[in-house]
Amino acid sequence: MLLKDKVAIITGSARGIGKEIALTFAREGARVVCVDINLDILAETEKEISALGAQVLSIACDVTKSNDVEQVVNKTLDKFKKIDILISNAGITADTLLVRMKEEDWDRVLAVNLKGTFNCIKAASKVMMKQRGGSILSTASVIGLIGNVGQANYAASKAGVIGLTKSAAKELASRGITVNAIAPGFIQTHMTDRLPEQVKSKILEKIPLQKFGTPADVAQLALFLVSEKARYITGQVICIDGGMV
Repeated sequence: MLLKDKVAIITGSARGIGKEIALTFAREGARVVCVDINLDILAETEKEISALGAQVLSIACDVTKSNDVEQVVNKTLDKFKKIDILISNAGITADTLLVRMKEEDWDRVLAVNLKGTFNCIKAASKVMMKQRGGSILSTASVIGLIGNVGQANYAASKAGVIGLTKSAAKELASRGITVNAIAPGFIQTHMTDRLPEQVKSKILEKIPLQKFGTPADVAQLALFLVSEKARYITGQVICIDGGMV
């Protein structure tokens, strides 16, 4: 098992990519702390992880609130005594053209996607610095690299995650902490399932592999990047996009 006895906090783990990462880590021996703002859906994820025989702790949290995030760290330490891995995955979209975008839509997306990632890295890194080791992995997006029509707020937030990742990697390297980001392309989740078929067809034309990725594809990359196999990789942004970028 690649993560035997490791303690992993995973935000946005009620469904989609976050849930798949949580399940994958549990299968690899990790003790998993599932974090999401939606506790009802999170309860289902907890049941699935428990069924694997893994230890799991579920915590409701709004990552935009630093006090909430600090509570997640404290509750994790109370139960598991350490934090080895942070997956900062919580994120939202509020898509519309820039000239039509409401200020609250800009603020909310930046708050969850970027400030939330900052809050999580700051809180977890304090513990990891004392431990002199740990792995931090954030979910960025190819949209943060190339931009997209109707997603100025989302693109800005994910570009910010990339800059934050590279800066944190430099600051924390001396304490043995790796900090990386993954940049998914179009992955089959509840968000992409809502797209009209004609939109999906146009997207597929831009993907050389001619198919969407799956949450399992992303989870396997995350597993590698937080394992000992990737101990010399830090400050990197890895695209998983079927060759789109």
